[in-house]
Amino acid sequence: MTNPDAASAQATVDIAADPSAVYRLITDLPTFAELAEETSEMRWKKGGEARPGAVFVGRNRNGSRSWNTTCTVTDAAPGRVFAFDVHSMRIPVAHWRYEIAPTATGCRVTESTWDRRPGWFRKPAGWATGVSDRATANAAHIAATLQRLKARAED
Repeated sequence: MTNPDAASAQATVDIAADPSAVYRLITDLPTFAELAEETSEMRWKKGGEARPGAVFVGRNRNGSRSWNTTCTVTDAAPGRVFAFDVHSMRIPVAHWRYEIAPTATGCRVTESTWDRRPGWFRKPAGWATGVSDRATANAAHIAATLQRLKARAED
């Protein structure tokens, strides 16, 4: 039996940079949109900064397909955690979480996501995004995003 509370995709990377600097990269939406795999743009809609209750819009692209999401910040602790819930047309899509832990040489970042789509929404979402296996795609996307984050933070 699978654990319903387990992340559907997750990875960790060690970064030789201060946790606060890495947190700033993750919560600076234009910068983070450059680092993320499917995201082409992120902008604040309500709030203007990373804090619980703030809302931002994400534009996403996969080949010729594009779609928008609305994201509500659930956790924002500078240098430690940034998390948000994702909705599309008011339908729950996912929860994303970035945990940052200090290490002797900088920090360790864990990026996790939980698929929150209702069963009936998974097939149409797959058609709209061009991704039928979201867990596998997100695992690959997380790995790529974390490597880009590492490169940017250590530059």
